[in-house]
Amino acid sequence: MFHDLTIREVRRETPDSVAISFDVPDALIDAFAWVPGQYLTLRATVDGQDIRRSYSIASLPGKPLTVGVKHVEGGAFSSFAQALTSGQSLQVMPPEGRFTCKTEDRLVLIAAGSGVTPMVAMAADALAREAEVTLIYGNRNTGSIMFREALEGLKDRYVDRFTLIHILSREPQDVALLNGRITGDKIAALARAGAVDLRGADGVFICGPGDMIDDVAAMLEGHGIPKERVHFERFFQAGEVQRAPRSAAAEAAAAHGVTVEVVLDGARKQFTVEAGDDNVVAAAERQGLELPYSCKGGMCCTCRCKVAEGSAEMAVNYSLEPWELEAGFTLACQARPTSDRLVLDFDAA
Repeated sequence: MFHDLTIREVRRETPDSVAISFDVPDALIDAFAWVPGQYLTLRATVDGQDIRRSYSIASLPGKPLTVGVKHVEGGAFSSFAQALTSGQSLQVMPPEGRFTCKTEDRLVLIAAGSGVTPMVAMAADALAREAEVTLIYGNRNTGSIMFREALEGLKDRYVDRFTLIHILSREPQDVALLNGRITGDKIAALARAGAVDLRGADGVFICGPGDMIDDVAAMLEGHGIPKERVHFERFFQAGEVQRAPRSAAAEAAAAHGVTVEVVLDGARKQFTVEAGDDNVVAAAERQGLELPYSCKGGMCCTCRCKVAEGSAEMAVNYSLEPWELEAGFTLACQARPTSDRLVLDFDAA
């Protein structure tokens, strides 16, 4: 699941962010093949704790495997990452994620802060295959713009097909519309001004704080942009996450004890979910069994699995789409069994 990769380079992007590039040995080239928009899960022991975090791939075509890490106040892993140096080793999970673009010819990318990370790879790849790209990128000021050099390089190279619009909240710009934060109203105003063509886009991709994603997505829906053209991914939700209360069925099942069997990499293992376990991943950890996970917040989909037998509810879901729910998929980090027995298949497509 995790592989030890050597850090090739750590490059300071802004005062509070770094780009970390890895050397991938020949034996792992296929395992670490990636699609623009996917992410890596990094793992390290920090102050005695096993910590995992997901970071989007920001590599340009033909360049080393790279992720961007922005320091978060109080963030154990993001603080640890700022001090990493070349030659060190990190545990890295092969690329995952479905926030990807492959064939769209007209792309609109909307990002704030470190949400630009997947957009760098997506824009570079799309431009290389002759697509048209507009990136609207929100930051506090010029000094906080991650991957600024890479983006300016793309702008210079693809001047006729790449539109880069910076929105700054704490640094005044000559055009009033470019000041403040990214909101649905601001994106709509940019569209009315002719700066971005939302209706002509084959895909609109949004990445950043959860409240920004929700506001922009709601605006797009209100303006008639088809839902199938709108894509977003989040690894962080501002404020307190609203978790669904445990149902009576889940309470009763846990009180009696639920036998859980997981199928992972072709092997089957069992453990028990009891009254004190918040979810399937927590129960497995308590009994010494490691299941795939990263964010533990229902956002990254690393723990996605299919309910092959029994039933379960979720406390939070920010990543599974309606078709996946209908097909029986769940998030193990949010799953609470509602039956006496539960079989979860992590190998299901």
